Amino acid sequence: MNGPAERFVDRMVEAAVARAVVGRRGVLRGVGGSELLSAIGAFFPVTTAKVLAQEARGALEKKELRIGFVPIACATPVIMAEPMGFYAMQGLQVVLVKTPGWALIRDMVLNRQFDASHMLSPMPLAMSLGLPSGSGREPTRVAAIESGNGQALTLHSRHKDNRDPRKWKGMKLAVPFEYSMQDLLLRYYLAEHGLDPDADVELRVIPPPEMVASLKTGSIDGYLGPEPFNQRAVHEEIGFIHLRSKDLWDGHPCCALGVSDSFVKENPNTFAALFRAIASAAAHAHVPENRKEIAKAIAPASYLNQPVPVLEQVLIGRSAGFDPFPWHSMAVWILTQLKRWGYVKGDLDYRAVAEQVFLASGARERMRELGLPAPEKTYAQHQVMGKTFDPARPEEYLNGFAIRRRIHP
Repeated sequence: MNGPAERFVDRMVEAAVARAVVGRRGVLRGVGGSELLSAIGAFFPVTTAKVLAQEARGALEKKELRIGFVPIACATPVIMAEPMGFYAMQGLQVVLVKTPGWALIRDMVLNRQFDASHMLSPMPLAMSLGLPSGSGREPTRVAAIESGNGQALTLHSRHKDNRDPRKWKGMKLAVPFEYSMQDLLLRYYLAEHGLDPDADVELRVIPPPEMVASLKTGSIDGYLGPEPFNQRAVHEEIGFIHLRSKDLWDGHPCCALGVSDSFVKENPNTFAALFRAIASAAAHAHVPENRKEIAKAIAPASYLNQPVPVLEQVLIGRSAGFDPFPWHSMAVWILTQLKRWGYVKGDLDYRAVAEQVFLASGARERMRELGLPAPEKTYAQHQVMGKTFDPARPEEYLNGFAIRRRIHP
């Protein structure tokens, strides 16, 4: 019996054949559903197209891959692709390695112990820029965005009557890593309410699996972190969700599939197959009707180790989003914030770095091969807390912030 991966590929190929045939044969226009596929079969057997779709690609340079992940819901496409067959459909044999935190993920990638990894979207940019300072540059690429939105700012229950951020001076707040969307969005949110995130509050780095325990002991007042740990805090009646990251920037990137530049160059066919597997998994996850099945697939101890009802709430809730396209404009926004807070010092060629690290053009081509919608452009304007970000004017945007680190080279 066909699994999710086979069914997904079938649908994509059938759609591609339908578009190709209908575009050439006006007699088929207006015919729909099963009648359309039957008519297409007279001209070009769909089964043949499915076989060709698999065989027309180049031989894989490397079939066995080790891929790291941190056990959070943002890793859903990378995780579900193994038990649900999306890697196997591309001829890949993948070993998923559960990793407790982002610093270890970075080190494992740098030491070539992972072929690819689930990463926070800013991490490949930071690694390519040699951040933190003195760590050495490691050109790293974003093949695909794994997830968008899906984060939340969760506070300890004792703060239920303390919802005004302007009154949060002295609070201890956690993020999962310095080079993370959680860090950048929390800093942005605090600064928009007049707080200097480096002077008025204490920001701590805590691995996601430890966030709920830290909240329970009272060592932190809250965290901007990934699921399922926001829902877990609510489920255990330790904390409450103050706001969702979607409320700050609807559609923001969160996690990504990161690979070294050397892996892309040495294994182009394997890299393409890996992208197809992740993009297909993300497209499958994008359909809400599929998410109960996905929650069961990623719940076991070897993956997220969470109750299925908690994961269903996370995936079926309004905050989950899966869109693999790595917008260059999103990379530019991340770079403005890395510079805003002193992570990047000196001049920065935003466009050049964004286009080197976020492989949007290649992603667009491969998404179209799969029959997935892909934007014509790789830059767009974004709305962050009601303000328009224009990627064509990054320095102007950066200079418009009253609260920032002013570090000179």
